Amino acid sequence: MSCIYRIESDEFGTYDVLEDEALGLRARLRRIGAELVSLARKGADEGWRGFLYRDNETGPPLSGWGNHATVMGYFLHRLVDQRSLYRGVEIRGGNHGFLRSFAFDPPTFDPNLRGLTYVVPADRIPAGAYPLRVSLQLSYQLTATGVRVEFAFRNEEPAETAHVSFGLHPGFGVTSVADAVIDLPPGRYRRHFAPGNFLDGRTEDIAHAGGPMPFDKAALPGSFLLELAGVPDRIFSLHDPATGRTVRLDFAEVPYCTLWSEGDFVCIEPCWGLPDSVPQKPFEQKDGIQTIAPGSTLRAGFGMDIELAPAP
Repeated sequence: MSCIYRIESDEFGTYDVLEDEALGLRARLRRIGAELVSLARKGADEGWRGFLYRDNETGPPLSGWGNHATVMGYFLHRLVDQRSLYRGVEIRGGNHGFLRSFAFDPPTFDPNLRGLTYVVPADRIPAGAYPLRVSLQLSYQLTATGVRVEFAFRNEEPAETAHVSFGLHPGFGVTSVADAVIDLPPGRYRRHFAPGNFLDGRTEDIAHAGGPMPFDKAALPGSFLLELAGVPDRIFSLHDPATGRTVRLDFAEVPYCTLWSEGDFVCIEPCWGLPDSVPQKPFEQKDGIQTIAPGSTLRAGFGMDIELAPAP
């Protein structure tokens, strides 16, 4: 097999690396949070070219957003006052839930699938973060053109339906947001408004013929939360003309997407859920919440294809 797995470390953490020389692809993941810190393709000059914001920079930045591709769950975005009630039991947690800071054990490597799988056993969920026995298997698999990310939540409760929301928060580096080309597939989108990061109940239906996003890039720091039920072919793309980098995201299994930027990057986030609302609803009634029957598994994922063309 051409895919190799190795472990690296520096003063900022331990990293799991998948590299396939034949495909010219490499993924590097920080053990804390199982977060991609680099997604790279080998260029014509035989050097590796990264696609994420601050790709392969493992130390914290001097200012601004400090992540690369945050894993979100068992809730995503924010809770009002960092708390919620789930069937009357209090949940507490910061932005995007506990997974972003979870200390994962070493992953399982499958050379045939070119993949790594990280596990959150139900008995290792931090106290107060989530009350039910729901385990997670999170896998990253190199494909012919990029990487597929898959979540598999297993409800180990014998009689209770479980509720979760989750996703990934990847930021892709661009030379400038103004020059970047953000293409959305054709369809009817429903935008959910969330001033101050919390839903206020307002929505707007937007018919889009396909092509450059129908939103003002200057408003991206405020986020665009998009429901995709009316979008049949969910292939999103981001192209940086100055570097020749293109990312294509296959969101066929994804119900919501968040677009956000606050620097030299664009986040195109697959989301299985929406932010909290004001007034707050019980956790099990949150907009976009996903349900898992007792003894069942919720499995969902998406793909990121990366393409490197010669810069003009």
